[in-house]
Amino acid sequence: MTTLCAVPCQFLGLKIPIYHSVLVDQRCSRAIHHCDVCNVVQRLESGAAIVCKSIHYGVCQPVAIPPTKARIIKKREEKATAKVSPHSPPAKPQLSPQPKVADQLSPQPKVVTEVKPTTSATPSPKSADPPNPAPSGSSIPRFYFPLGQPASDDVKELKKVSEVFGTLKEGKAYKNDFGEVTKVCNCPLYWKGPLFLAAGGDKLGCVTSASFQPVWKRIIQKHHDDYSRFMAIMTQMKRSYLTADDFVPLIQDVIDTHPGLTFLQEAQEFHSRYLHTVIARIFYTVNRSWSGQINIPELRRSNLLQVISSLEEEDDINQITDFFSYEHFYVIYCKFWELDTDHDLFISQQDLARHNDGAISSRMAERIFSGAVTRGSSVSREGKMSYTEFVWFLLAEEDKKHPTAIEYWFRCMDLDGDGLLSMYELEYFYEEQYNKMVSLGIEPMPFEDCLCQMLDMINPTIPGKITLRDLKQSRMTPLFFDTFFNLEKYLDHEQRDPFAAAKEAEDMEGMSDWERYAAEEYEMLVADETMPGQDDVFDDDVLESAEVRRVTRADMEEADYDYTGGA
Repeated sequence: MTTLCAVPCQFLGLKIPIYHSVLVDQRCSRAIHHCDVCNVVQRLESGAAIVCKSIHYGVCQPVAIPPTKARIIKKREEKATAKVSPHSPPAKPQLSPQPKVADQLSPQPKVVTEVKPTTSATPSPKSADPPNPAPSGSSIPRFYFPLGQPASDDVKELKKVSEVFGTLKEGKAYKNDFGEVTKVCNCPLYWKGPLFLAAGGDKLGCVTSASFQPVWKRIIQKHHDDYSRFMAIMTQMKRSYLTADDFVPLIQDVIDTHPGLTFLQEAQEFHSRYLHTVIARIFYTVNRSWSGQINIPELRRSNLLQVISSLEEEDDINQITDFFSYEHFYVIYCKFWELDTDHDLFISQQDLARHNDGAISSRMAERIFSGAVTRGSSVSREGKMSYTEFVWFLLAEEDKKHPTAIEYWFRCMDLDGDGLLSMYELEYFYEEQYNKMVSLGIEPMPFEDCLCQMLDMINPTIPGKITLRDLKQSRMTPLFFDTFFNLEKYLDHEQRDPFAAAKEAEDMEGMSDWERYAAEEYEMLVADETMPGQDDVFDDDVLESAEVRRVTRADMEEADYDYTGGA
């Protein structure tokens, strides 16, 4: 039901017909439509039917009356309201005179005026039943638990911890004994190193029940799942994110105590190499934001805690291919050692050009060293790549299906940083590949034909431009990247027997491209070292040389050594 109200009106000089369904403000007769029959104001006062006989059909029903007439109607309503007895039920709101609709016309909505509610002590019959109260915020159950949903009994956990300390000599738990305390706290075994430090064990060399229980009580009262507790233990409840330094105690404890790394305990020089390789791989996989800081949501989306838990169950460290495999570390470090001729733990662009006999194009190498995939300003040596950045490079080069690898190479190819790979950028990288094929006597594909092939293969959402999402959704992304900056792999794709490739994929089912590469390279490296006349990469002379001395944390700080990964 439409309410009559006074609104500011403007005189419309044009006399034009309008349809009756249009809501208009009729200030005076024939102001809007040209009608010689009906006078809106006069008929509204008399209550007579307003039948419009102009070109349009229907009934003229004004939605707003002139301001002068509105004041008259308002005064009438106020007088009618004043006559109502305060003890009598409130009268029905008075309606403005309604035009009677002719039988032959279609029914129209009634028009009423707005009436102020009367102040009566007697409640209205309709208001006898109070409306249902709106649900308060407390009635909605909590559904977001950033630190885990509370479920454990804190008293029982603390009682078990107290009992374990009672079984230890003098009630003191040393670092070697802290595995029992860690297991009682329902934590994986290899959390024991960071938990020992969080309880203050580095200060006195041991932890007592009196010093451990307050710390553990604070942790379990605020953090209720494994991910939030891992964050609290690793950071000693100081931050809500993990940095590379936070992983050093955990991985060093794995080196010192895991049965699969017993042989490495004698080679102290390679502890830091293995440690920072593991850290680089963790950030490469887990830190999807490329920020250098791993938060709890990133931990939840990764398998890091599951892999750490599996260390306790698996004695062969090489079976844990995620992060901790020594064979994978061996392959990475040997590749870096071959390129780092001066052994200063940094390689130049010229050194990288020798990787796989110059497989990477020079234009792509320039983009890598330009800072497109370098995180922060931690690298102090301009034009140099640190060991950890090389770990990222090798992982991205050998497994271009990995999400981080796709982001890595997309950043390198996006010359203007607009988030799109344009035809100009693709042509810039393909030009060098074209010239290489000509020099090798291979008939190259013209860029126009190559471009059509790539667009058909990727099927971008935006015609003529490729986005990061397009590459992540495509299964042909490795071939796309190899076409523009790795000629050797591109030719291998072109010349590969499809049946042999299908059989190889079937044999290697369940393994990533990186795992296949690492397994093949490790076998080749071991075979080369066992051949007569070949120098062992890690012979006594190399181990004793100053060039491969152990890189301690003090050395890394002095050289501003970056072990947080790329980009």
